[in-house]
Amino acid sequence: MKEYASDLIRNVAIVSHDGAGKTALVEALLLACGAVDAVGKGQDNKHIMDFEPEEIKRNVTIQLGIAPCEWKGHKVNFIDTPGYSEFHGEVRAALRASDGMLMVLSATSGVEIDTVRAWDYGVELQMPRMAFINKMDVEGADFFGTLEKMHELFGKAIMPLQIPIGEGPDFKGVVDVAKRTAYVYENGKMTEVPVPEELSAKVEEIRELTVEAAAEGNDELLEKYLDGHELTLEEIRQGLREGMLTGRVCAVMCGSAIHNIGMDQVLDRMIRYMPDAAKRVMTAKDADTGEQKIVHVDKPFTGFVFKTVLDPFAGKQSFIRIFSGELKEGDKLYNISQDVEEKWGKMYTLIGKQQVPISEAGAGDIVVIPKLPNAKTGDTFGTAEFKVTYDPIRFPQPLHTVAMVAEKKGEEEKLASALARIAEEDPTCVVTKDVEGRQMQVRCMGEVHLEHILTKMERKYGAKAKLEKLYIPYRETVRGTIEVEGKHKKQSGGHGQYGHVKIKIEPLYDGEFEFVDEIFGGAVPRQYIPAVEKGVRETLEHGLIAGYPMIGVKVTLLDGSYHSVDSSELAFKVAAAQALKKGVPEAKPILLEPIYDVNIFVPDAFTGDIMGDLTSRRGRVLGMEQAERAGVTVIKAQVPFEEMLDYVTVLRSMTQGQGVFNMEFSSYEEVPHKKAEAIIAAYVDEDAE
Repeated sequence: MKEYASDLIRNVAIVSHDGAGKTALVEALLLACGAVDAVGKGQDNKHIMDFEPEEIKRNVTIQLGIAPCEWKGHKVNFIDTPGYSEFHGEVRAALRASDGMLMVLSATSGVEIDTVRAWDYGVELQMPRMAFINKMDVEGADFFGTLEKMHELFGKAIMPLQIPIGEGPDFKGVVDVAKRTAYVYENGKMTEVPVPEELSAKVEEIRELTVEAAAEGNDELLEKYLDGHELTLEEIRQGLREGMLTGRVCAVMCGSAIHNIGMDQVLDRMIRYMPDAAKRVMTAKDADTGEQKIVHVDKPFTGFVFKTVLDPFAGKQSFIRIFSGELKEGDKLYNISQDVEEKWGKMYTLIGKQQVPISEAGAGDIVVIPKLPNAKTGDTFGTAEFKVTYDPIRFPQPLHTVAMVAEKKGEEEKLASALARIAEEDPTCVVTKDVEGRQMQVRCMGEVHLEHILTKMERKYGAKAKLEKLYIPYRETVRGTIEVEGKHKKQSGGHGQYGHVKIKIEPLYDGEFEFVDEIFGGAVPRQYIPAVEKGVRETLEHGLIAGYPMIGVKVTLLDGSYHSVDSSELAFKVAAAQALKKGVPEAKPILLEPIYDVNIFVPDAFTGDIMGDLTSRRGRVLGMEQAERAGVTVIKAQVPFEEMLDYVTVLRSMTQGQGVFNMEFSSYEEVPHKKAEAIIAAYVDEDAE
């Protein structure tokens, strides 16, 4: 594949809700371009873009894939993305590498929740958007119903450039409203025909709206339009392109990917209306000074790693969007983020899993470079002379947390290594070693994502894992005040041990721990006081009623005694521990649990159900407010962490997939009495065993 100038490149992310036919559309477009000879159909699991075993098994896209094609002297890089919400991190990565997005909607299902999420993210990134209403050939297809819902959710930006000729089994082609021309298809072949008479009035109605939208953003065109003059076809197209680039217009098309109806029209409009890569302007940070810099395509080479794929046999693949300059085989490749020069030998592009070698690529293009040892998703590449870094991708927060252990004893390192590799590929899989709970904890996007991680881990790395109960980081504290003595005295011939302290234990409400020395007159020599504090700290860290660290405690050293020969740091450390173990049970000890601030975004219709569910989870609803999107309410609450472990799945179920939430640690609060008794009893039983 030859090198293209930046203004001849289009980078388009294809996004949709699961099941809208996004991957089928990408493959149909590749077929129309001649980039592939044949594609899969429907459920036959022979898709070019979905080739991973899990994708074939589920018949869904799980990870993004790139596929370039050539159309009328231009290069289009398609980035196919998952539709299922638990893999939305891949969508965000794809949009970072793209200059525009094409939303795919099903004519039978209309606008679905993950289409809305993709739209919102496109708005956030100020990314030009087009839409394709697919499956016009399916029974129950409703183009105008879908269009109406899009207007309702996305506003007046929605602008149809086509209307269908027939719907469902009667669908056979499209009308270009700007040209007032109809196209019918038979076996994928297009024929131009007059506009059917029954559609003429609708075509004129929509054409008037199209002309108005084209004129709105251009003073000259608007003046001509208001003066009653007819805009030419080229002027209409110019106005629509300007509207697309500013986000004021979202062009809507329709067709059938399965029957190759309208594919040439989609490609033409991508070339005509999508921004060319030469216009991409990035903001970067100077790696030395931290100053903000504007990067145009004509600057020295910079590239950004937006996706990493690891394979036990093929090694690492780094997907790189080139934002400026050019890259040729043999050039030095400097990883600015890691401050290291990367050794590399070749690069290629991909069509699904097929590698297409290339020797050079310019600004705006997307390449894959294998076996870069240091590269990670989010890294910036450049030159030693032009050292800038781009902001990392803002991936969604993984909120479903589980604990994993190796299925077989002795394979803990194998499991840890496999999880580390999975996390390197997938930033929405976060792996941590919980030292306190002695657990390997994995945060992910939900149960489907978790199942994918487990399956992939076993298939790629031979690591099998099972889930265990997640460690909840409870804490202990006291609510009462008590003075108590601890004495460690041991005499067994020869040098003995002697340490004696008197301490006061009381609640501390504005911190985790405080140690106060009130010794006077040398009752405890200076050199032993640090040992007393150390004994107190270590004992509190291990807990005294249920094995959890004790916080919110003030310990004051009041008095004590020592032996000129037998006293030692160890003796005073043990004496302090003994005093705590004796005194804490008398100081009204209680168990605390972590409480999280939770913000839940749900459609208004579900607020009552959600608040009822939060109450059942021992949550406190603090209030509600209107979200930025109309019809969505933000419920603010505080909920115990233990009650949120399955909330990702429950919320999706309760809101038909429309609810999302975020959470962060707030504070510790007392565990209800009966629950605390059960936790303490379990600890006592385990300790006895």
